[in-house]
Amino acid sequence: MTSNTSLSERIADGIVAMIEAAGLEPGDALASSRELAKRFEVTTPTIREALRRLEATDVIRFRHGSGTYVSGGVNRRLLVNPHVSGSRSESVLELLDARIVLEPPVAAAAAAQRTEIDLAALTRSADNSLKPQHGDERPELHFHVALAGASGNHLLRETVEALLQVRARDQIEIRHRYTDRERDHADHVRIVEAVRDGDPAAAEAMTRDHLIAIRDTLAATLGTDVTEQHG
Repeated sequence: MTSNTSLSERIADGIVAMIEAAGLEPGDALASSRELAKRFEVTTPTIREALRRLEATDVIRFRHGSGTYVSGGVNRRLLVNPHVSGSRSESVLELLDARIVLEPPVAAAAAAQRTEIDLAALTRSADNSLKPQHGDERPELHFHVALAGASGNHLLRETVEALLQVRARDQIEIRHRYTDRERDHADHVRIVEAVRDGDPAAAEAMTRDHLIAIRDTLAATLGTDVTEQHG
């Protein structure tokens, strides 16, 4: 490791510590590169290298013509590899299989532990299914992340959020291929109702059925694509 690389890593850690100390949240503006250079007593290119490191793990995001902003990765323990290869049929189904194992018991925990604040966030996020999204655009609060958040366990929320971020390309592929928005929304509403009713068994069963239905649909469409490619 070169001295420059070591320095940029230390500066990146210092910027994260500064974000935490200031209580900045995703969407909040960060100081300019020039201001950061003065604060850390280094050159502007060194700051930019540190910021590029943080951008790669979604701790910060650059907005052209606007500045640098704190992003969702600042609170994430599991990091995204920005150089991962594109989505494949196997990886899409693997993601759904993992979610089927992980998320239903999380939903049960949500039904047992949810607060009124959790229910409000969950209700708002349920409507994401009906909102059109373009390209790599993702909802501000993913329904299943909100569901995990309602469990009251921060690590469970981080785990679900990190899984969806780490496999973001697969998740985008799922949304593009699973187009029954009305059913998706109806499933989410039923899960919210089970959580609101404090019914862990129902919340778990409905979440499992919801994810299995998506997997079955994806398996069928991906199987058709594979057949066509080899036809």
